[in-house]
Amino acid sequence: MSEFATPSDVQSVTYYKAPSDDRVVAIHIRADFEEFERFPPFMDTEEEKEHIRKSYNVDPMSELHNKAHITRDDWPLQVIMLNRDPGGTTAAHYHTPDVPLPDHPTRHQILLCQRGSARIGVVTTEGDALGDVILKPNDLILMLEGHEVEFLEKGTRLIEIKQGPFPVTDEADKVDLVVKAAAE
Repeated sequence: MSEFATPSDVQSVTYYKAPSDDRVVAIHIRADFEEFERFPPFMDTEEEKEHIRKSYNVDPMSELHNKAHITRDDWPLQVIMLNRDPGGTTAAHYHTPDVPLPDHPTRHQILLCQRGSARIGVVTTEGDALGDVILKPNDLILMLEGHEVEFLEKGTRLIEIKQGPFPVTDEADKVDLVVKAAAE
């Protein structure tokens, strides 16, 4: 997907955008995601369709209801939602870094809630508060810029996935922000 599919009636994906230039700062995907057809994978040529047949052992047209590309193709982290029936396969493979990674001012990060709940404050690198997301079990959020995290329940467990390598110290890993109140 080269551009964001952000129709107003999408219920389970929210894109948080900076007020200054409309750049995406975070993407929240709720656990009840079922809107696959709103985020179709690319299959423009017969060659691409044949690759889908061979690699996934499925009818390429079924991918329109079973595979959703949530992020832009040129980002260094890709989020793809898959929903296949038993027997669906993926042939053994690995992913090649065949293009240089894009220049981006931050490292991207994903938080996935396993249990409990947490409030994620979405913030731009300039400190603009864009809103809060309440992560519940199986929800995830992809953050491209600033954020704050508040654990809301005892025993809450979040899985954090971010780009590496990790800097030498925790202090070198992040820039603290002064958060400005969200615009009404």
